[in-house]
Amino acid sequence: MARVWMFGENVDTDQILPGRYAPYMTSEADLVKYPFIEARPEFAREVRRGDIIVAGKNFGCGSSREYAPRALYAVGIAAIIAPSFARIFYRNGITLGLPLFEADLTGVLRDGQEVELDLDAPAIRAEGRTYPLPPPPAWLREVWAEGGLIAYYLKHRRLPLEEGAR
Repeated sequence: MARVWMFGENVDTDQILPGRYAPYMTSEADLVKYPFIEARPEFAREVRRGDIIVAGKNFGCGSSREYAPRALYAVGIAAIIAPSFARIFYRNGITLGLPLFEADLTGVLRDGQEVELDLDAPAIRAEGRTYPLPPPPAWLREVWAEGGLIAYYLKHRRLPLEEGAR
């Protein structure tokens, strides 16, 4: 089971991981200590591997800090679900292999609620209901399975392509 962490709209990368906690200011190993350190101080202490973030529109806006999604990946966030993502945050999520779904579940799920995330379906199951998520393309599933774009490239020595692309 995964726990839901609810966030509002326009969550920016400075809320996710303030610049003073960047790995070049602290260390790569310390990334797990600081996600949402000011916005939700309990997050880093209480988040469990496999938990999910459900947020409002424009998640990850602001600067292009690649270490913000890296910190969420490092603490084990299994997926982030929001109606929309900032473009650079979304791209960084793909690079990391962090599942991001464009869907609005803010009105149906609650902060702290226990749910089941099914990445194969994909869907969220909660209290006897199933909430479908938009199915990712096959190439993106391959990237997730390998643990990110770099891991995919190192294993296959090529970048994933849409079926039929050249």
